[in-house]
Amino acid sequence: MKAVRYNGPFDVSVEDVPDARIEQTTDAVVRITTTNICGSDLHMYEGRTSMEVGRVLGHENMGVVEEVGPGVQHVQVGDRVSVPFNIGCGSCRHCQSGWSSFCTRTNPTEGMDGAAYGFANMGPYDGGQAELLRVPFADFNLLELPAGDEHEHDFTMLSDIFPTGWHGVTLSGFVPGDRVVVYGGGPVGLMAAHSAMIRGATEVFVVDQQADRLRLADSIGAHPIDFSQGDPVEQLMEATKGAGADRGVEAVGYQAHDHSGQEHPELVLDNLVSSVRSTGGIGVVGVYVPEDPGAADEGAKEGRISWQYGQFFTKGQTMGTGQAPVKRYNRQLRDLIVTGRATPSFIVSHELPLTEAVAGYDHFDKREDGWTKVLLHP
Repeated sequence: MKAVRYNGPFDVSVEDVPDARIEQTTDAVVRITTTNICGSDLHMYEGRTSMEVGRVLGHENMGVVEEVGPGVQHVQVGDRVSVPFNIGCGSCRHCQSGWSSFCTRTNPTEGMDGAAYGFANMGPYDGGQAELLRVPFADFNLLELPAGDEHEHDFTMLSDIFPTGWHGVTLSGFVPGDRVVVYGGGPVGLMAAHSAMIRGATEVFVVDQQADRLRLADSIGAHPIDFSQGDPVEQLMEATKGAGADRGVEAVGYQAHDHSGQEHPELVLDNLVSSVRSTGGIGVVGVYVPEDPGAADEGAKEGRISWQYGQFFTKGQTMGTGQAPVKRYNRQLRDLIVTGRATPSFIVSHELPLTEAVAGYDHFDKREDGWTKVLLHP
């Protein structure tokens, strides 16, 4: 089968690799119809993780079930499915309590709970930027979709970024009527803004400096804040007459940078603490890693980030963090799409055949204008 392999920093290729196959009785093999390039794929693409050379990338996957193991009881060949990026066993304490993103049985990496497809430190599983994908514990992990090809662009967001954006809003402690600020206007940040508006936010602000992202935020009724034009906290405070936001979502992660491109891993956390009112809440779904050898300072290289914890404590704020447990949300989000209440496909900018994935990575990584979300079709 054709697949996208990681060869090293800024080097991926589309190559022939062995077909994905049933390895355990509870596995299924999915023939991929759409797989996306995610912003967090770029951490690996840029060499800022410990990704192994030769691994197949891709954790945002959907398709049609091609084969099932003898232990699979509910998923059937021919089912159209969304594949959550989390790989859960379904029976450990975390999976049973709704935290499949922290499954204790699927990732053999020491010190890491939770597994994912084609991702550094998240277990040995190949990704789905390929023609076929092996899915462990298929009955637990796969979400059935309506047959056919309707809503393909919307449903492909169910594997990660739509639930992740929704999770960021949830982690912030959001209740209807809150004012929300989202730092980061990439796909996850835009999904967080979309989620907050669906859930009844009075106002949503999106902070970024890329014009195409800010245009998309404006298109769904959010207020864009361009941090290249001035301090984003000051802009937010002016827009809210000094009140700030009730809730904030961090959708940037450990490679946060200022308008000149200089990295400051604490920058967005500090801005959120200043942007959110006393006793408000912050949800962090931007990726942070235990260590970052490519970081600008020694502390950050060890995963230690100095941020305004004193101000955070003084303001009595709360913070929730971590990768989204996709299964907690994807069934409801699927139904919001089917009924027309949610349209996450508004961020899609490019569709490419899998064979053009190398160019897709290059354009997306360079943040070229208009390259906001890239879908690959094997």
